[in-house]
Amino acid sequence: MPVFGLYLQRRNIILGKEKKTARRLAVLCLINWDRQKKPIGSFIDAIIHGSGLQPADRHLAVNLVLGVLRQMQYLDAIVSRFSRFPPDKMKPLTLMALRVGVFQIMFLERIPESAAVNETVEALKLENQPSWLLNFVNGVLRNIVRRKKELPGPDDLKTADGFLLNHPQWLVQRWQERYGTGLAAAICRENNKEPLLTVRINSALTRPEEVAELFRRQGVHAGPGRYAPGSLVLESFTGPVANLPGYEEGLFHVQDEAAQLVTLLLGPFAGPGKYLDGCAGLGGKTCQLAQLLSAGGKVFAVEPDSRRVKLLEENRRRLQLETIDIYHGRLDMFSKSVPGLFKGVLIDAPCSGTGVIRRHPDIRWNREQKDLPVFQQQQLELLEQGAALVEPGGILVYATCSMEPEENNQVVESFLHRHGEYAVSDCRPHLPPGAAAMISPAGYFASTPADGMDGFFAARLRRSR
Repeated sequence: MPVFGLYLQRRNIILGKEKKTARRLAVLCLINWDRQKKPIGSFIDAIIHGSGLQPADRHLAVNLVLGVLRQMQYLDAIVSRFSRFPPDKMKPLTLMALRVGVFQIMFLERIPESAAVNETVEALKLENQPSWLLNFVNGVLRNIVRRKKELPGPDDLKTADGFLLNHPQWLVQRWQERYGTGLAAAICRENNKEPLLTVRINSALTRPEEVAELFRRQGVHAGPGRYAPGSLVLESFTGPVANLPGYEEGLFHVQDEAAQLVTLLLGPFAGPGKYLDGCAGLGGKTCQLAQLLSAGGKVFAVEPDSRRVKLLEENRRRLQLETIDIYHGRLDMFSKSVPGLFKGVLIDAPCSGTGVIRRHPDIRWNREQKDLPVFQQQQLELLEQGAALVEPGGILVYATCSMEPEENNQVVESFLHRHGEYAVSDCRPHLPPGAAAMISPAGYFASTPADGMDGFFAARLRRSR
């Protein structure tokens, strides 16, 4: 199967004919990610979701993969206490199996420790590993089980540089310099937790309290979000979102509170008008914008990726939002065919994603500091293209899910230096009072995971008349 890459080709493994287990697929998923350093989601889709495992086993496999990525430094520190071989000297298959085993022992209380050990060793046995290696892994894991109560937790493990934070040092150092040691540590620790599911209620069809009651009847507790009006936070739900009541009827869509606040910056939404989401993605902000507009309003959504366009179209249909027009292509091509200018333009630009590490834990290990100038150049180009489509007196919102200055305020300041017709408009009047603490002195919106939501940056720019 080509999706498993060179590793499986060399080992001549055909998973369609061999035993598939949650631990085995989790290990193979992590090995292929480690070799290729592509987004982990692509490997999860191909190796786990495409495996034919039962839903419970698929859920466990995904949980193991994401958990290892969130706690990788901690897991290696525990392994190093019980292994005569340091983790960085181990073969990838051995190390990934140990990480998967230790994660189960230290974090998954519902899994019997004996099952965690035995099933992890079994995964290696299915890879035709020698007996001495199976005995080694078995011995390390069983010793960890015996000494588990003596071991420090993930927030208590100290290193020569301070507490272990499960993030690369270059990123930790940047955040410590910018936010201070305490806040930087809080951000990292939030990133190491599995985030709660947050949804936005489709205000065109229902109200938050009605959807919360639907959830309650299904045994799912949901409370209002801390900041974004119309948001609900689900405290204990872990299954597929499509299983929630009201999903097929279009009563809500998944969207973090920070992303919801960014969309509000295009307001006020009085009177009819045309709006543009120039980097629509799956359409969370597009769909929210369509719900916020007055009668006669129209939203144009631009997205070049065909897979995302398909999902955007599905969301538009499910949420019953007929005021959205979707353009499959690049923003520069769209600008050549669009009739007229827009009252508001949103550029939620592709970025490093350092603000959404808690949702995509592989980002911390995939990114390097040298990536930031590359993203900056792309972001400036998109901001220039979007700015040309704003009508006089209109609003341009630039946003990223990054927390890095190179992608945020530096992009805005570089743009403003060349465009005297634009000026910063304070975000504060357009956001709920609870979000005031996240407004910088320059008037930008900047949240972090320590605020209980994703790390987002947004600048509201007004074009002069």
